[in-house]
Amino acid sequence: MSFSDMFSRSTAGDGLRPASTPRPHKMKAMMMIVAAVLATVAAVGGTIYYLNRPVHLRIAVGPPYSDDVKVIQSIAQTLSRDRKYVRLRPIVTEGTSASAASFNAGTTDLAVIRGDTELPKDAMAVASIRKNFAVLWAIGTGKKKGAITKIEQLAGKRVGVIGRTQANVNLLKVILTQSGVKPESVQVVQFTTTGFADAVKNEKLDAFLAVGPLNSKITADAIAATTRDGKTATFLTLDTADAIAQKYPVYESGEIPAGTFGAKPVRPEDKIDTISFAHHIVARKSLSEVTVGALTRELFSIRQAVQNEFPQTAKLETPDTDKDAAIPAHPGAAAYVDGEEKSFLDKYSDYIWGSLMALSALGSAGAWFASYLRKDERVTNSGLRERLLEMLTAARKSTSIDELDGMQAEADEIMRDTLHCFEDGAIEEGSLTAFSIALEQFHNAVADRKTFLLDMGSKVVPPVRSHVA
Repeated sequence: MSFSDMFSRSTAGDGLRPASTPRPHKMKAMMMIVAAVLATVAAVGGTIYYLNRPVHLRIAVGPPYSDDVKVIQSIAQTLSRDRKYVRLRPIVTEGTSASAASFNAGTTDLAVIRGDTELPKDAMAVASIRKNFAVLWAIGTGKKKGAITKIEQLAGKRVGVIGRTQANVNLLKVILTQSGVKPESVQVVQFTTTGFADAVKNEKLDAFLAVGPLNSKITADAIAATTRDGKTATFLTLDTADAIAQKYPVYESGEIPAGTFGAKPVRPEDKIDTISFAHHIVARKSLSEVTVGALTRELFSIRQAVQNEFPQTAKLETPDTDKDAAIPAHPGAAAYVDGEEKSFLDKYSDYIWGSLMALSALGSAGAWFASYLRKDERVTNSGLRERLLEMLTAARKSTSIDELDGMQAEADEIMRDTLHCFEDGAIEEGSLTAFSIALEQFHNAVADRKTFLLDMGSKVVPPVRSHVA
């Protein structure tokens, strides 16, 4: 007879009260299990969302309406449209100096800066968005070229600098100094990049300096504006370009190929040496490597689209990852460039295994604590089992069916308590098996004793009463 059969027999077959429904704590345990499963699912879902949620970074860029602003805005729109992990929020400033100040003040996470300006504190390179070249040319009249053919001849002359930023003036001073010309001997006149053609008409200048990409429309327009009315341009080569690059790591020596600024007439007629520098996207050193690595990867995944949209200004390039780079690369960007990005498991395996070990330890501690809390319940159940064994012995000697029925009712209560203990985890399956054996023996003993007592009762013949006629 199975344990469930004995349970039915003990509660229904002997005419006692029907089996009771499970205690409320069984339903509570089930609800706790369901709640635990839901909590686990919610935790996993929350973790996945947290790890994959979009990260919004503020980037300072300026001046307004400049090529840098247009490029960054295009990048921001593309990242948002493609639902990339990292999104950019452009903060337009008055120029690179203002962008650097905003970066230092902590109001932005990223900034676009000129490579030849003072580097913001804790700034590390993510990428460069374009490279600028310094272009110097002197103005002459008639068919004969201008008298100025070398940078050394600019001493005592007036030079027009295109662009209001002080950085362009500082660049001119570096060129003059390395060429043996005292900067204070040269008079500098600055112009805005817009309305340059009209402004230059009222100035008598000997040479000009423009800074921009090789295919810069601003530089090309400035050369065209200064060579009207029969004037000619003589492009000045920078013989000390290599020396400047060695002395100032932010600069690179470079060449401007012949015909870069026009084919009819050819401008310049021959290649000229000069120096260049990049405009960099820099990130705060404390910014997450994962975030910066993702941003770098996303930037170069859309590089072609951005360069197609801005062919004259945008030229995304990876940062210099050498340890002696003028602007050190952010570790996240360097990992992408060097192909050393870590996978999710590489980054978080230690935390995952540590968490699993901690959960295992907590589970063991919880199991021990739960077992300790059920100690009294186990002791009580052990006493009930001993009581069942005592009733087994008593049932074999009982002389009353009523007494046997009473013991049967008590056994039913013991059985219910034992089942509840098993459901609560207070006793194990081995203990339940031992109890089922004892209960089966008790039922057999009660049944045998009832049969014996009923047989004995049927053999007793009642006395015959005499009737008086």
